[in-house]
Amino acid sequence: MKYLLYAVLSLLCIQSTIAQQYKVKGMVRSASDNIPFPNVTVSLLTVPDSTVTQETVTNADGTFDFEEVDAGNYLLRVQYLGYEKLDKAIEVDSDLNIGTLPLREGARLLDEITIIGRPPVGGQRGDTIHFNAAAFQTMKDASAQNLIEKMPGMGAEDGNLQAQGENIAQILVDGKPFFGTDVKAALQNLPAEVVQRIEVFDKLSDKAELSGFDDGERLKTINIITKPDSRRGLFGKSSAGYGNDERYMVGASVNAFNENQRLTITGLTNNINAVDYSAAPNSQGETRPQNGIITTNRIGLNYTDTWGEKVEINTSYLFNHRKNFGEASLLREYVLPTDDGQRYTESNSNTRRNTDHRFNMRLEYQIDSNNHILFRPDFSAQRDKENSFFKGNTFADSGPMNQTENSRQADNSDIDFNSRLHYSRRFAKAGRSLRLGLETGDHRNNDDATRQAENIFFDPAERIETINQQIVRTRKGFDWEASASYTEPIGKRGIIELEYEIGNRHNDSDQLTYDIDGPGNRIRLDTALSNTFDSRYLTQEAEIGYQYRMEKLRVQVEAEFQHAQLKNNQEFPSIFALHRTFRSILPSVRLDYQFSASKNLEFDYDARTNAPSVGDLQAVIDNSNPLHLRTGNPNLDQSYSNRFNLRYRSYNPQTERSFFAMIHSTVTSNNVVTNTTVAEEPIELAQGIILERGSQLTRPVNLDGYWHLRSFFHYGLPVRIVPSNFNFHGGIRYTHSPGMINDQVNAVNTTRYSGGVSLSSNISDRIDFNVWTRSSYNTVQNSLRPALNNNFFNQTTRINYNWILWENLVYRLNIDHQLNTGLSEGYDNSIFLVNMAIGKKLLRSERAEISVNVYDLFGQNNNIQRNITETYIQDSQSNVLQRYFMLSFTYDLRYFSRGTTMDDYDKLHN
Repeated sequence: MKYLLYAVLSLLCIQSTIAQQYKVKGMVRSASDNIPFPNVTVSLLTVPDSTVTQETVTNADGTFDFEEVDAGNYLLRVQYLGYEKLDKAIEVDSDLNIGTLPLREGARLLDEITIIGRPPVGGQRGDTIHFNAAAFQTMKDASAQNLIEKMPGMGAEDGNLQAQGENIAQILVDGKPFFGTDVKAALQNLPAEVVQRIEVFDKLSDKAELSGFDDGERLKTINIITKPDSRRGLFGKSSAGYGNDERYMVGASVNAFNENQRLTITGLTNNINAVDYSAAPNSQGETRPQNGIITTNRIGLNYTDTWGEKVEINTSYLFNHRKNFGEASLLREYVLPTDDGQRYTESNSNTRRNTDHRFNMRLEYQIDSNNHILFRPDFSAQRDKENSFFKGNTFADSGPMNQTENSRQADNSDIDFNSRLHYSRRFAKAGRSLRLGLETGDHRNNDDATRQAENIFFDPAERIETINQQIVRTRKGFDWEASASYTEPIGKRGIIELEYEIGNRHNDSDQLTYDIDGPGNRIRLDTALSNTFDSRYLTQEAEIGYQYRMEKLRVQVEAEFQHAQLKNNQEFPSIFALHRTFRSILPSVRLDYQFSASKNLEFDYDARTNAPSVGDLQAVIDNSNPLHLRTGNPNLDQSYSNRFNLRYRSYNPQTERSFFAMIHSTVTSNNVVTNTTVAEEPIELAQGIILERGSQLTRPVNLDGYWHLRSFFHYGLPVRIVPSNFNFHGGIRYTHSPGMINDQVNAVNTTRYSGGVSLSSNISDRIDFNVWTRSSYNTVQNSLRPALNNNFFNQTTRINYNWILWENLVYRLNIDHQLNTGLSEGYDNSIFLVNMAIGKKLLRSERAEISVNVYDLFGQNNNIQRNITETYIQDSQSNVLQRYFMLSFTYDLRYFSRGTTMDDYDKLHN
């Protein structure tokens, strides 16, 4: 705290030397119809060297403003693709309102003259990187995701779209949420041709945006800025297909845009493992195969509107009904103190039917220029029905130890409701503000299952155990948090924040296990497998923070004192109570430095605590797999983590080269890990519950020593010889993860070296290709059994090629190759997955396509994964969809009513 005080005082002393700064604001309108022009780039350049000092884009009402502008002469530049550049000389010696600036359309070229110039790729402002969609050529029927994956730093891994090595968490369209956090639904429901620009940035939390203080909660976000002539109209895509083995797919997406009022409806039904709608032939919407054979019925709605001048609303609803038939096998090699070569094999099959409803809303009410209310409720209801069977066997070098054959039927339901309400007020004095917040959550989980099992234990003497049970588990949870923060300016560049938060998390969990005799006939309650448990976690936090801003530097330091009480109460089968108190100091430091308009550096450090979940706390034995029993631990403490992040971004607008580098590290004490007891002889855990030799009991415990380090870099540049974009990335991940086996600590050190390259075409809208390859080399070291140290290699290569041939014939080719080495015997095989389609464009403007498609031409599709824990190394393989043929028809709907006719659309594309 002493050093924090010194830092604050030093920053306060600096302020007296800062020169006077002013605000510059104005508005941009279309010269033809005087309508406010949003998303226009406005730059402030110094005179006479034309260096960009600040840059912004206009708001929805066409307004813009610059803060903290030094006195002097500047050139104000207004730019928008397809419109004439506007330059205006200004002199800043006080706060300046420039007024309205008219933007005129660019001169039209005569039909006899064609001048082709390559539009600029993009630019960077602070932590926001933006790309010009016109600089990336795609097919006419491409989706927004196809477009984005061509951009520097973008890609997909493990089914998730990534930017700069981090998963994209949400999509905005013209600054407004689109399908909540369902990134795939958002990107696959917008065609690439309506996109004007793409912005990538780290979005702050609602609380941070209202208070101005960064709380470290950020979401990697893409903001899709649409073309002005696409903001009033009806557009979308529909497709239908039928193939051999009764394979089918029907999907549609329709967008009705009327400026601020926007409605999107999407629907999908299929049995080809497509879990999100995409009209691209053979697409499963994933980068890795889906486990099992999946039938999906899905409907989604997204509605955005402005009610009057003060209210903005955004809502989305998603209904999903899914059936999955899965088969899988796995092999585990255990890391035990004794080198007896214990391993476990399992084969399983299951049929699951899942029904899911999700609703979320964002309602903003701008009471006046100083008062604002934000309300964000969300609701989800899920029901999952399961019918499964598995057979497991445990072996040692000496021979078989035990086996189980286990069948289960379950009906599970989950209902969750959350709401966030924030009120903020800005006072007349700049920088002075008040924010109040209330967050609540209500959670209900009900599981009803029956299980029949036959277990055989071979050592020391063969014993057969038969189980016929009904398990009823009910969990109720309610949590709330109230907060208040106040900010006050100190000098011209400093702001201080005072904040207080109080919250409680209350969970009530009951698990009752009955022995049954015949269908539905309960004969007794098994007290050894039953438990009623209550947990409450009350936290109070007081925080003081200071933020200092200069033209290129922003520094923020905070210190938080947390007082937490964890109260665990068990009522059955025995009564006990365990109450504990935790006191923690949680500091944070955040630094942003802007070297120039296109180069910046960010550093973040913060400390956090994390309370154990009710599932980890409840001490009831779970015998879902009688060979691998599990239980909770009410003695768990909260964990304490220190997190470090360093990011550097650079973009050169002259060479169009981009560079990004990141280092992230987490060090955790009192980490919740697994303590595994492998019985060397029979152990009685509770009345009638015996842990036989070779069987296992896992129990969570706290352990120090966990830390994780991850680095990532990306470098991208355009290629002129063959118009395309080249990207190269790489990184290293290192994890030191301690756990316990038979009361001995086993530290697992895993290192992953990864790298990859990609090349995406930028030739024309009739030839499109995207080629990328990624490789990773992994090392695993165990402190208890070095004999199980292991190295393995994985490489994935993908080629997507689309070509519109003579007479509108279309050829599409997707190739996926996966190479695995170093895995267990039988799991090392690689795959060569080939999807192909031949079709023809039909109707006016080539808006329809009929095609013949083949998926997995050579029948090699599979899904192999490796999982590493502090207890075992596991290789698994599951069934996947394999070769089928399908005849498909696709139709693109396009009608833009804002003065754009179909003839205009034809000229746009032809």
